[in-house]
Amino acid sequence: MNSEKAPQAMKPETAAKKLGIYLPAAPQEFQDSVISRAEFTDLQSSPPEWLQELRHNGPHPRPEVARKLNVSIAGLARAGKTEPLTTAEIAELLQNPPQWLVDERASMAQVRTEEKRVRETRQAKDSH
Repeated sequence: MNSEKAPQAMKPETAAKKLGIYLPAAPQEFQDSVISRAEFTDLQSSPPEWLQELRHNGPHPRPEVARKLNVSIAGLARAGKTEPLTTAEIAELLQNPPQWLVDERASMAQVRTEEKRVRETRQAKDSH
């Protein structure tokens, strides 16, 4: 019996999610390969040109779009924004915010305020 462990690896979907990129926009060789932990670390520490381009210009996956617009993923869905957006499309939405974006950002601000209040209440209870 061999006691050596196989190196950890991840599916391309997982790697793309952790890298914050939209997998279908990545090169085919990335989409078709299993990524080792070492390869993933290399991608993070010295991203190749294609990864830098995707991160900068998109298209971006929904979690990244939501983060850049300061709304929830559910807020994107409510607005019918289910497709990936490019950096230019996100910038356009931020420069000329449609009503749904104004509403969702206000909603997100309320949620964050409430989460902060709950955290502070818990901390106050824990300190007594």
